Amino acid sequence: MTAPSDPAPPSGAPAPHGAGRLLAVSDLHVAVTDNRPIVESLHPASEADWLIVAGDVAERPEDIRWALGLLAERFAQVIWTPGNHELWTLDKDPVRLRGQARYDHLVELCRELGVLTPEDPFPLWPGPDGPVAIAPLFLLYDYTFRAPGTHTKEESLAVAHQSGIVCNDEYLLHPDPYPTRDDWCRARVAETERRLAAHDPEIPLVLAGHWPLVREPTSIMWYPEFAQWCGTELTADWHRRFNVSAVVYGHLHIPRTTWYDGVRFEEVSIGYPREWRERGHPRGLLRQILPYEPESAPPARTGTGTATSGGSL
Repeated sequence: MTAPSDPAPPSGAPAPHGAGRLLAVSDLHVAVTDNRPIVESLHPASEADWLIVAGDVAERPEDIRWALGLLAERFAQVIWTPGNHELWTLDKDPVRLRGQARYDHLVELCRELGVLTPEDPFPLWPGPDGPVAIAPLFLLYDYTFRAPGTHTKEESLAVAHQSGIVCNDEYLLHPDPYPTRDDWCRARVAETERRLAAHDPEIPLVLAGHWPLVREPTSIMWYPEFAQWCGTELTADWHRRFNVSAVVYGHLHIPRTTWYDGVRFEEVSIGYPREWRERGHPRGLLRQILPYEPESAPPARTGTGTATSGGSL
């Protein structure tokens, strides 16, 4: 385990001949005092390194600007996609924007910093085996990862409220101008799916978003009721339909590598101090997505996921 005051562990060996790496991190939560030194410790090993930041940087735009600005000064390219925390409207936040207007404000903030977002063309990372397109995804969730034994959104939410496991999004993440968060989710999924279908299938993709694309990663959560705020069944086949090299996500605060249908999924979150003090940072603070350096051969199975490495569960 590495405390914030200790030197950060190396985030991976430098790529040969000065070539850059594609790295990823999520759930920095920089408003938490002990997490800010972690962000300050993040450095590339090469001036050509790219960094994906897969959501939950902070709640307030001023903290988001600080963190993304710092990283944009260090990495050759930073790519951001929002998590639920960026979309919260807190009572004491001077930025009173809600829903789509808040997201648009954050997109403009990123453009001022030179940070790419889901509203930009997919950038091409110049990999050693040819270019790879990075697709930052903003998708939300639609309550289809329902609580066990339930069959509708209403039943699933009722179980969550009865158990006391309710995401703060229900009070702080406003979908304006959409009627509900699930309506906003379906609109985002439809537009993103259109863009992915129009992408050149000869150029492989890294799909990078805050919420997992498939439900399987949520099966190990302590509170299964929380899964309904973790994604949508509408994306369950994207890693098979499209030419995908890897999928990057966060949100669950369970950093690990899993494989589904032969495709690598990387959960890259830092999480809260109580979590990373418990498990440490077993694979460094930044996850190397490409070039892929397997710790072992991927499991020879499809369908159900298999965890191959990562932090304590």
